[in-house]
Amino acid sequence: MAQSKLFSPVTIPTRRGDGLTLRNRAVLAPMCQYAVEARDGIPHSWQLVHLGSMAHGGFSLLHTEATAVAAEGRISDKDVGIWNTEQEQAWAGIVDYVHGHGARISIQLAHAGAKASTYAWLPGEAGQGRSGSIPRSDGGWQTVTSSDSELYGLAPAESMTREQIQRSLRDWAAAAQRADQAGFDAIQIHGAHGYLIHQFLSPLSNRRTDEYGGSYENRTRYLKEALAAISEVWPAQKVLGIRLSGEDWVQGGWGIAETVRLAGELYDQGIRAFDLSSAGIGPFRGPSGPGYQIPLAAAVKQSLPADAFVTAVGGITQAVQAEQVLVTGQADGVSIGRAALGDPQWANRAAERLGAEKAYPPHYWRGRW
Repeated sequence: MAQSKLFSPVTIPTRRGDGLTLRNRAVLAPMCQYAVEARDGIPHSWQLVHLGSMAHGGFSLLHTEATAVAAEGRISDKDVGIWNTEQEQAWAGIVDYVHGHGARISIQLAHAGAKASTYAWLPGEAGQGRSGSIPRSDGGWQTVTSSDSELYGLAPAESMTREQIQRSLRDWAAAAQRADQAGFDAIQIHGAHGYLIHQFLSPLSNRRTDEYGGSYENRTRYLKEALAAISEVWPAQKVLGIRLSGEDWVQGGWGIAETVRLAGELYDQGIRAFDLSSAGIGPFRGPSGPGYQIPLAAAVKQSLPADAFVTAVGGITQAVQAEQVLVTGQADGVSIGRAALGDPQWANRAAERLGAEKAYPPHYWRGRW
C-alpha cells in the first residue's frame, strides 16, 4: 500500500521557527493514573513503567497524566505534580528513559480548580465510601474556582480573588520552568474537561462580574495570562500546546465557534499544538461512539495556519480509522487513550496493519509480528 500517513514523520513548529520532529503521528493521550500512594505528588516507578511501555510500543509523543502546578490543583491526593524540586528530579529520570527509546515527551500542566480534592477514580474506591470530595478529616483541602457553582456536585469551591489569580499565574510559570529543567520537549496546558481553565472559559461555570468574567474577552483572560506567564520562562525552541474542550454539549455553554476563535488567538500567542476533546462542565449530554470528537478537531484545523499540529481524540481505536482521519485532512495526528491502556503496543500493531515500520526496542525482536 501507499506510505501510511499515520506513520509518516511530522515536525511540530515552535515559536523560534524550528520544531520538534516526531517519528510518527500516533500520540499517547494524557490519562490520570492515580498511582501516588505517598500523596506527595512525586512520580515513581508506576509512571516510569507506564510511559516507558508506551515508548516501547511505538508512540511518538507521550503526554503525561494531568500534572498539578500547585498542591491544591490536584484532582485527587494520588495525583502527580511539579510544584517542587523533588517532583522535578523524579520526572527528569522518566524523561531520560523515554528519550532513550526514541519517543518525545510532553507534560500536561493542570489545575483542577473546583474539581480538585476528590477521591481517586479507581475501581473499588466508591465501594469503600470513597467518592466525591475528600473531607478535611481525611486530608481534603479547600478548592478554588472562577465562581461558585453547583455544577460539580462536590464540596463548595471558593471564587478566586485577584490575589489568588496572580499567585496561580506564578504557579503556572514556576511549573513550566521546572518542566524545562526536567527535560520535557513540550508543554500541554490542560484547558479542558471542566478543570480550572475551562471553569473560567465556560459561561456555565463563570459568573464573575470583574475583568475575568462576563464577555468572551474576560472569560479567556485567565488562560491567556497563564500562557503569557508560561511563555516568559518556557524556551522558544520548545513546543507549546493545549488541550481544549471544543464543546460543553450544553445549550448556553462553551461551543466550537468560541473554540475556533480562541485557537486562532492562542496560535498568535505561540501555541502550535492543539488537542481537541470536549465536555466536563456539568453532566455529559453529548454524542458518543467511534471518533465522536473528530469534527471538533477538523473545525479547528481548518481555521488555523497550515503549520499548526492538531490532534483528534476520543473513540479512536483502530489503525484504519486513525489513518482515515489523517488522509482526509481532519487532523494532523491522533491521540490514543483507552486503546493504549489496553494495548501499550497499539502503535506498533497499527504499523503492522498499515504496512509501516515498527518501533519496538531491539530487546523485543523475537516478539515481532
